[in-house]
Amino acid sequence: MSRPTIADIAKRVGVSKGAVSFALNGRPGVSEATRARILQVAKEMNWRPHSAARALGGARAEAVGLVIARPASTLGVEPFFAHLLSGLQAGLSAQSVALHLLVVEDAEAEIEVYRGWASEHRVDGFVMVDLKVRDPRIEALEEVGVPTVVLGGPGRHGSLSSVWADDREAMLSVVDYLAALGHRRVAHVAGLPAFRHTQRRMRALRDSARRLGLVDAVSLPTDFSDAEGAAATRALLSRARRPTAIVYDSDVMALAGLGVAAEMRVRVPDEVSIVAFDDSVLTRIAHPSITALSRDTFALGRQVAEVLLEVIADPARHLDVKTATPRLVVRESTAAPGLGRDD
Repeated sequence: MSRPTIADIAKRVGVSKGAVSFALNGRPGVSEATRARILQVAKEMNWRPHSAARALGGARAEAVGLVIARPASTLGVEPFFAHLLSGLQAGLSAQSVALHLLVVEDAEAEIEVYRGWASEHRVDGFVMVDLKVRDPRIEALEEVGVPTVVLGGPGRHGSLSSVWADDREAMLSVVDYLAALGHRRVAHVAGLPAFRHTQRRMRALRDSARRLGLVDAVSLPTDFSDAEGAAATRALLSRARRPTAIVYDSDVMALAGLGVAAEMRVRVPDEVSIVAFDDSVLTRIAHPSITALSRDTFALGRQVAEVLLEVIADPARHLDVKTATPRLVVRESTAAPGLGRDD
C-alpha cells in the first residue's frame, strides 16, 4: 500500500492541495474548522511528511536514533548500556549531533519506529544493537535507506556497516582458562537465545567441550535479568553433579549468582568458580571480586558514533570494524576446583 499524499487528503476532505498544505504546516489561509477536519483525516490516513521535503536543500536533522527492544527494567540495571550510551553520546556531541533513544516492546515495534523516524526525517542515521539470528531489522533498515551502523557481528548485515567484537573468541578464552585450572563441568548462564552473540557464545562452549574433554558443558538461556540469573544459578547448584564453574553473560547476573551461592552455602571459588562476560564496578566491589571479561565500553560507544558519522557523511561507504576482543581479568572468584570434588 502506497504512502498517502497531500493530494489524497485533499480529495478525501474536498479541498485544494494548497489548503491541505496550509493546514498541515500551521499556516493561515484556511478556517479553523477546515484545518481541524484536514488534521483529523491526515491522522486517520496515517500521513507523514516525506523525508525529501523535510530534507530539502540537503538539511540534516543533526540527530541519530537508537531504538532498543528490551524491558526498560532490565536496561536500567545494566552498566554495559549506561557506558555504551555515554560513549555514544560523547562521540556524537563532538559533532553537535543529538541522540534520540526509545525503548520499545519488540522487533516489530522497533521496525515501525525506524520507518516513522525515517519518513519524518527525525534522524540522519541509526545505531542497531542486539543483532538477532536472521534479523528482520536489517532488511527494514535497508529499505528506509538511512545510514546505519550495527553493533554486533561478524558479517551478514547486508549493506549496513558494523562495529563488532568477537564473542566466540572471548568465550573460548574463558573456557580455556577454566579448563587450565582443572574444571571439567562448566555451565553458561546465557542471555536471550535469539541474539546472535548469545548463539556464538553457546556454540563456543559446546566446541570447547569436545576440544578440551569437558565432561559437562551446558548453557541456560535467560532474559539477562538478575532474577532469571539467580533462578538459573539455583537450578545449576541444586544438581547432584553441579558445575564447578559458571560463566554469566552479564555482570548483573554474575552478581546475582554470587548471592545465590552464598544463600546455598556454596563457597566461591572453592566449590564453584564464577566468571562474568561484562566487567564493571559491580564485579570489582563484590566479595569475592568477580573474574570478568573486560573492555572499554565507553570507548566502544564512541567508536560506534564515529563510524556512524563517517557513514552519514558518505552514505556510499560500507565499514566493517572489528574491535579488540575483551580480555580476561582474573580476580578472586575463580580458582582450581576444590579438593575432594568429583571432577
